[in-house]
Amino acid sequence: MSQAHSENSPEANKANNEILVIEGVTKTFGELVAIENASMTIRKGEIHALVGENGAGKSTLMNILYGIHARDSGEIRLRGHNVQFSGPAEAIRAGVGMVHQHFKLSPSFTVAENIILGSEPMKGAGRVDFARAEAETRELSRRFDLELDPQAIVAKLPVGLRQRVEILKALYRSAEILILDEPTAVLTPNETRELFNTMRSLAASGCSIIFISHKLREVLAVSDRISVMRRGRIMRTFDNKNVTAQDIANEMVGRSVLLRVDKSAARDVGKPILEVKNLVAFGDRGERAVDDLSLTVRAGEIVGVAGVQGNGQDELVECIAGLRSPAAGMIAIDEVAASADPRKAREAGLAYIPVDRGGLGLSLESPLWENLTIGHLPAVSNGPFLSQRRAQERAHKLIQTYDVRGGGMFATAGSLSGGNQQKIQIARELSREARLIIAEQPSQGVDIGAIESIHKVLVSMRNAGKAVLVVSADLDEVIALSDRIVVMYRGRIVADLSSDQTSYEEIGRYMGGLHEDAHADTASTGSGTSTQAVQTNDG
Repeated sequence: MSQAHSENSPEANKANNEILVIEGVTKTFGELVAIENASMTIRKGEIHALVGENGAGKSTLMNILYGIHARDSGEIRLRGHNVQFSGPAEAIRAGVGMVHQHFKLSPSFTVAENIILGSEPMKGAGRVDFARAEAETRELSRRFDLELDPQAIVAKLPVGLRQRVEILKALYRSAEILILDEPTAVLTPNETRELFNTMRSLAASGCSIIFISHKLREVLAVSDRISVMRRGRIMRTFDNKNVTAQDIANEMVGRSVLLRVDKSAARDVGKPILEVKNLVAFGDRGERAVDDLSLTVRAGEIVGVAGVQGNGQDELVECIAGLRSPAAGMIAIDEVAASADPRKAREAGLAYIPVDRGGLGLSLESPLWENLTIGHLPAVSNGPFLSQRRAQERAHKLIQTYDVRGGGMFATAGSLSGGNQQKIQIARELSREARLIIAEQPSQGVDIGAIESIHKVLVSMRNAGKAVLVVSADLDEVIALSDRIVVMYRGRIVADLSSDQTSYEEIGRYMGGLHEDAHADTASTGSGTSTQAVQTNDG
């Protein structure tokens, strides 16, 4: 083979196009091996997805690249040169930018002030040239089709536009590699599409994007290549042209998993179990968080609540669970009027899986068997006395059934990973004799294999004639699980949709408040027979 032929081979061309090489990187925290001999390459102008279960090491590996953590061993080569950044500032100067899942913005500053912060253009006498900053922000946003008002206050921007500010911050500093950590977690479907258009435009201009996500449908929609992490190792890198979501999921878990929720069992929708009528509730800042909302969930159905976080979902659930006092309206569980008393809500038949595991769901300093016993005292007591033996036998069975890892029944809940903590509270709540189950973000922080089992249990509860209310920021989860989907926007239900007669696009329209043209004669009360929109006063 001639030298010229070798240099022009596909392999040589790919190697010449590699802007970043991570080779054999290992990172430990004490006895925990977070990253083990991880290797991957990033090509110039590609969108490279990095996927894996929670705790697989995705964010840790990217934090090493970005200079937040120092690697123990291995090499990182940027444009052919070995690098080890001492901090994010050094990574930024080298052309590496990162948009974190939780934005790093100053809410009281303007868009332009956030973008230039730390890299301010100056004029005489050591003063910041704000006119130039606004002009540069405007030009940059137009160049990358990320239109923003440089003078807008960040606190007043919707989430999607705040994310644009973060991206422009990185581009202002000439980022050639842009790390996006779970960027769609708080976006509507429409905002997600806009983000993907931006990502494609940036890649076309030569920017390389590392896209960290757990949403396989989105990964397949936008990425060029996909690297899978499992237990700190890069297991495999797929070309997006030759892979399916099932292939990726199997590689993430190390076994075959069922991605589709099986809701095929016959069911009869029964009487109303949860009835909410004209509910009004105020948030912690005194805002009207729930605004004249009515909702019904019947026996034998799963109703999913969709909406961008912060539109009243938390306050609605807290009112139903007795954790927040409504200002007006009525709540009944199985025909028993509810009050601001969690004990009475549970006595009426409520099982509640809260999103706040550490604050509401678990006692982190208590052993697992005690956490699994809370709410089940009659079942594990001899007369008025608790039987520790029976409680621990029951806990042992639940730990095995729900595949809780990280310690036996005497381990404290706080010693477990977030995903295993979630399994503990789900095991406790779904083993109760409840008529109404509220699952708030049921798969948050849980691996794909555990999600499969959690979804199966929720569907089995529905098939057993229980009413299930699922509140999730993951629209894939809402659509997969629900028989009906209600969409919340600014404290109101703006649509009641039959899950088999709707689409991501339609749900996304309501989530984003684009429902001014909707026409309906009645509010959402849970008929579930057809797709209906609910007119609000916003339009």
